[in-house]
Amino acid sequence: MSLARTPLESNRAPARTALARRDFFSRISDGLHGAGLAYLLGADLFSPNPAFAASGASPAFDLSPKPPHFKPKAKAVIQLFMHGGPSQVDLFDPKPDLAKYVGKTPSRDLTAVAVSPQQNAGILPSPYRFERNGESGLEFSELLPHIASCADDIALIRSMFTETQNHETALNMIHAGRLLGNRPTIGSWVTYGLGTENQNLPAYVVLDDPKGLPIGGIDNWQAAWLPPNCQGTRFRAQGSPVLNLDPRPEWPEQVLEIERRLLRRLDQAHLQRRPHESDLAARISSYELAARMQLAATNALDLEQEDERTKEMYGLNDALTESYGRRCLMARRLVERGVRFVQLYIEEQIWDTHTKLDERLRYSCGKTDRPSAALLKDLKQRGLLEDTLVIWGGEFGRLPLGQGDSNNKSSLGRDHGPNGFSLWMAGGGVKGGSVYGATDELGNHAVENPVSVHDFHATVLSLLGMNFRDLVYRRHGLDERLTDQFPARVVEELIA
Repeated sequence: MSLARTPLESNRAPARTALARRDFFSRISDGLHGAGLAYLLGADLFSPNPAFAASGASPAFDLSPKPPHFKPKAKAVIQLFMHGGPSQVDLFDPKPDLAKYVGKTPSRDLTAVAVSPQQNAGILPSPYRFERNGESGLEFSELLPHIASCADDIALIRSMFTETQNHETALNMIHAGRLLGNRPTIGSWVTYGLGTENQNLPAYVVLDDPKGLPIGGIDNWQAAWLPPNCQGTRFRAQGSPVLNLDPRPEWPEQVLEIERRLLRRLDQAHLQRRPHESDLAARISSYELAARMQLAATNALDLEQEDERTKEMYGLNDALTESYGRRCLMARRLVERGVRFVQLYIEEQIWDTHTKLDERLRYSCGKTDRPSAALLKDLKQRGLLEDTLVIWGGEFGRLPLGQGDSNNKSSLGRDHGPNGFSLWMAGGGVKGGSVYGATDELGNHAVENPVSVHDFHATVLSLLGMNFRDLVYRRHGLDERLTDQFPARVVEELIA
C-alpha cells in the first residue's frame, strides 16, 4: 500500500489543536461586534418601545390618547407656518433708529450673513407705521391690523434665532431641530408622545396650499424613523379632503360593516404570522383609519355647516383671503373634534421678499392677516383658545439691509436674516399681551433673552405637558429626542 498523499491531502494545512495568542485577539472582535449587532437588532425589532410598554400595544400604530408627563396647558396645536421668512423689522420689531444709518457702510457681520451680498443696497428703514394695540400696548405694523386687534392674547418673541440662512436647512431646523433632513418633525413627535383624542381622524393633519407644496415638499411633516402613522396626513382644502375615500354608495352600510370586519380578521391573521413587521402593522392601521374617516373627515371639513357670519369673519367671501381663510376654518373644526396637531402652509415662498418688498408684503399680509385673527377670535369665543396653542412664524426673518438696485426704491427687497427674527404664539397657556426678548438697534441680532429653535421646541412640548428630555424614542441604542443632544430650555417667561 502506498503511503503517498493525494494532491488535495498534500495542500491541506495540518489541524490546529489550539489558538495562538494573536489569533485569539484578532477573532474575539468578531464576537463582540456580533453581540452588539444582535443587541441593537433585538432592541429595535423585538422589544416594545418604552412609551408603549404600559399599553402593550405596538408602537407602529397605537395612537390612543397617552398621559402627558405633567398637567398640560394646551391639548392641541395649530401652526400657521409662514415659510419664506417674514420680515420682523416690517411687521413685529419696530426699529426707528435704522433711519440714522442710511447711507452709511453696513458692518461686516451684517453683510456676511446675506445670501446675495453683492446685491447689498445699504440700510433700509421700514416704510411702515407701528402702533400700540390693546391694553398691553403690543406694537404691530400697519400691515397687520387684524392680528393687532388680538394683541392681548399674543405672546410675541422678538429674539428667535437659527443656525442657517438657507431655506432648506432652516426648514429642517424649525420643524425637526436639525439642519440635516430625515428627522421627525415636531408634529410627529407630539403625535407620538400624546396620541389623539379622535380615532376617526388622523392625529396630525396638514392643510397645504392648493397652489403648491413648500420647499422640501412632504418632508416638512415627515415621521422619519418614528412610527409611520405619526406622519402628517394631507387634507385637501377643496373637493374631497382625501382622494378615493368615499364608500361605494350602492352597498348598504350593513354590508360594508361586514366587509370591514372580515378584512380586519384577515389582516390580523396575516399580521400574527409576521409579528415584527412594523410597516405592515402601520399599513393595516392606515386602512382601518381610512375606513373610519369615510364619514368623519367629510363631516369635519364640511364648511357648509358654518353660518354666513363665520364665513365672512374668515374672509371666505373675498378672493384674496378665501383660500387661507378656508384652511384656518378647517383647522378650527379639526381641533374641535380632537385632532392633536394641525399645520397650515401658505403658497410657496410668498414671504421670501428679495425684491419688491412693499408689493409682496402687502399681498402676503393681505392674504393671511384677516384669517389668522379670525381663527384666534373664533377659538376664543368657543372656549377653545385656552387649551389650543396657535403658533405663527417662519423659518427665519429678513435683514435690515435693502437688496437690489438702490436707485430703484420700488424694486428693493430684503435678504434672509437668521440671527434675530420674530414669532408669536397665542392661547394654550401662553402669557397674552407680552413681549419676550429683543434684537439689536438694527433688528439684526437677538441680543436680549435669545431663543433658539431648540428652546422654542422645548417650550411647545412643555405647554403640552411633556418634558422635552423625557420624550424619547429608542433607536440604535440611543434615546432620540426632538431637541436631540443640544442644550435647550423651556422659556418659562412665556407661560402664564
